[in-house]
Amino acid sequence: MMQELSPVGRFETIVVATDGSEYSAAAETAAVDMAKHCDAQLLVTRVVLTNPEYEALVPDRVQQAESEAQKQIDALASKARAEGVHTETILRHGADPYHEVVRVADEKHADVIVIGRRARSDLARLMVGDSTAKVIGLASCSVLVVPRGTQMPEQAILVATDGSRLGDAAAYSAVRLSRRCSLPLTVITVTPPDGTQEQRAEADAALDRVRKAAETEGIRIDARHEQGRRPDEVITAAAAQCQADLIVVGSHGRTGLSRLLMGSVSERVIGNARSPVLVVKAST
Repeated sequence: MMQELSPVGRFETIVVATDGSEYSAAAETAAVDMAKHCDAQLLVTRVVLTNPEYEALVPDRVQQAESEAQKQIDALASKARAEGVHTETILRHGADPYHEVVRVADEKHADVIVIGRRARSDLARLMVGDSTAKVIGLASCSVLVVPRGTQMPEQAILVATDGSRLGDAAAYSAVRLSRRCSLPLTVITVTPPDGTQEQRAEADAALDRVRKAAETEGIRIDARHEQGRRPDEVITAAAAQCQADLIVVGSHGRTGLSRLLMGSVSERVIGNARSPVLVVKAST
């Protein structure tokens, strides 16, 4: 297991949040694959939805739900161990599953939370899913959002940067993951068609930083400076064009719910992408 000094780009401890549904199946598989590629510890986490009043009224039901949940995460842990992944199971109780998942990640100093994404929709919040959006907003670590029917990348990785500190953090993580998975990397930055010369220069400088970081790691990289009014649409189109089956974007660190990604480029990419999206966090 690697011991990185910087938390950015580190993939040593991975929490996979599962509810046993069809929407968690792809996330479970992706988490096992990521842990295997990164030689990481995997924490299989399930939250039994309950509260003290409910437990007092129907303790038998709670016990049955707990037993079924433990059986499910034990089965996933066994599968991961068969792949050579060091795995633990964590079963929690709570009325708000996303709070419990984030709490586990904090307690275990996790580097990534892996979570499923609900079906696509025309509305940004519905595209991401309320619980998924809350995990992204509350987590202090990065979050990998995995749509149903997808998996960890096998073809290429695309990272979007705007030249900010958050964009650099996303790019650095993408470079490290690209090396771990032995996959080519595309970095894209998007400026408006009527952008200033200063904006274009900053975008080119951001691409140069990523290119140099990739070269240091021995990663093959394609750098693209695109123009468009909707960066999220340009990013997802570029991912399809270069056959990238993982998109990496940056996001603010732990936020209040009023700042929960709504309307941001990151959330729209997460909601519209046909591949997993790694949201790399950086402290605000």
